[in-house]
Amino acid sequence: MFKRMHMGYNNLQAEYVTDGNILEYVNEKKDLGVIISEDMKWDKQCGVAVSKANKILGMIKRSFFC
Repeated sequence: MFKRMHMGYNNLQAEYVTDGNILEYVNEKKDLGVIISEDMKWDKQCGVAVSKANKILGMIKRSFFC
């Protein structure tokens, strides 16, 4: 349910415990449709957007006949 992500260069990367369970560590998380990564770069978000756009363009191209 809860996950942890460390951001910043000087982060101590501590482990957090809730109800006796250590929270899972993730490098990136999708929230409100936006992929957030620990290094705050947009590479993954842009790649997903380009992939979706190419799929839609392919469907449009296949639906027309010359």
